[in-house]
Amino acid sequence: MSKGLFDGFDPVSTKQWKQKIQFDLNGADFNDTLIWNSNEDIAVKPFYNTDDFKKNTTTSSISSSPWKIGQTIFVAHIENSNLKAVNAIKRGAERIHFIIPSEENISIESLLKNIDTSAIPIHFELQFLSVEFIEKILTLTGKRDITISVDIIGNLAKTGNWFKSLTDDFSKFETCFQSSKQININTSLYQNAGANIVQQLAYALAHANEYLNHLKIDTKQTIQTTFSISVGSNYFFEIAKIRALRLLWRTLATEYNINTDCHIIATPTKRNKTLYDYNTNILRTTTECMSAILGGANTVCNLPFDAIYHKDNEFGERIARNQLLILKHESYFDKVNNPAGGAYYIESLTEQLAEKALDLFKNVERNGGFLNQLKSGTIQRKIKESADKEQQQFNSGERVLLGTNKHINPNDKMEHQLQLYPFVKINKRKTLIAPIIEKRLSEQVEQTRLKNEKQNEINR
Repeated sequence: MSKGLFDGFDPVSTKQWKQKIQFDLNGADFNDTLIWNSNEDIAVKPFYNTDDFKKNTTTSSISSSPWKIGQTIFVAHIENSNLKAVNAIKRGAERIHFIIPSEENISIESLLKNIDTSAIPIHFELQFLSVEFIEKILTLTGKRDITISVDIIGNLAKTGNWFKSLTDDFSKFETCFQSSKQININTSLYQNAGANIVQQLAYALAHANEYLNHLKIDTKQTIQTTFSISVGSNYFFEIAKIRALRLLWRTLATEYNINTDCHIIATPTKRNKTLYDYNTNILRTTTECMSAILGGANTVCNLPFDAIYHKDNEFGERIARNQLLILKHESYFDKVNNPAGGAYYIESLTEQLAEKALDLFKNVERNGGFLNQLKSGTIQRKIKESADKEQQQFNSGERVLLGTNKHINPNDKMEHQLQLYPFVKINKRKTLIAPIIEKRLSEQVEQTRLKNEKQNEINR
């Protein structure tokens, strides 16, 4: 492009654009007609211009090229899980995410058999707390690109209880940290329970801050921080969310004077997934994975389209993995660094989400911190309020899920396809705090349809 090619054109200000649009509206009000407000209380304009920004954004250095294709494997059987991992690697997986529910009968040697851990990063998500087990993993693997996630606060938020007690959990967590120099924060719960994006970011930061307050961190050492997040369908907002998370974490880490960057593992949300017309879940997860990549996630683990109602199966997992392979090898989503950088709309969203989340984070800290607000039920109440608002939007048709509350296929039958219970499970038990409950938007509608299916079969 020649230098000065556009010198003959005067720049057009935001004011001039708005005047032109207002004229073309023939008397309709600009704000009422073209501006809409998100659930995060962000006014989205029909256009963005360079003079919307007082200063250059600090998030433009984000790179999207190095993202890896992740494969999530729930370890119920050692040999089968190992074979599944080896097969997934042969078929394109670049990072393995093992979810281990218990340390009983778990052989790390057998689980990692025939897997080159120097070439394939491994993420262990443990649903239990054991210092010995973690040290065994570190010793066996030599810490070669291995991350071990034991999120004691995340466990409290999800189950309502500590693994054992606050004192015991933090004592063991401190020991594990001194060995691994890793902090893992799983914030997927907040998205899947219905928190808006500002809440997700603020609670992720407050969640991480509790660990930084408790841990003895040598500022000369680099610690590895991993955020596991869920990505929703609000495409540009989700891109901005991930960018804002990096910016917020960088700000918090600087305050503690620690040398750290964060690794982000992104997975599509369950909240908008549906039983009926379930193939639309493939379209939803595709756009959600695209948001994750463009936002700068390091690892993307796709969610199979049938994950909410069907047991793990080769077909669903292969399709989910192939979606990512197409994005990488056919759509070239790994070839451009920071493709969202400089887009006025996304930069504006990033800035606004970060500012609003920082304000909410400060409010949480002023009121005793994240653990204190979990104990008082404030976090749970705020998330429920946001979830209820979104649920009302779905019930009224303002929030659309195709095939479920719009363009419904009345001939679609699901009752005999269910292998998993796809709704909120009510297990009465004693808990220290009220747990945060994940719930899909379409559950009530689907329960009614399943009931009608069953009744229609009886009537026949």
